[in-house]
Amino acid sequence: MSDTAAPEDVVRACFAAYSAQDRPAMERLLAEEFVFTSPQDDHLDRAAFLDVCFPTAHRFRSQELLDAVPFDDDQVFVRYAYELTTGARHRNVEVMTVRDGRLVETQVYFGGRFPQG
Repeated sequence: MSDTAAPEDVVRACFAAYSAQDRPAMERLLAEEFVFTSPQDDHLDRAAFLDVCFPTAHRFRSQELLDAVPFDDDQVFVRYAYELTTGARHRNVEVMTVRDGRLVETQVYFGGRFPQG
């Protein structure tokens, strides 16, 4: 991604790299100062995110990015749906911050189970 890439394009590229488990692509997209926070992970640095969170795509049967809406120049509101290999379906939202064409922060807000359909 170039420094001039729109923040939402960087976010979409991150989701694609995760789904494909393309670690070299993800490493290029993450800033050195990247921080990841979720209800289960409090301020993981880049290395911890790549070791703990990134290699988890095998748990998903599918993942669909529903919205990637830019705001405040460098932030993107993301909403996505996914189905686990167990058949459980969920929706989450994230706020992702992009600077100079690289992801610097992800804040995940877990949703609950979502009904079929």
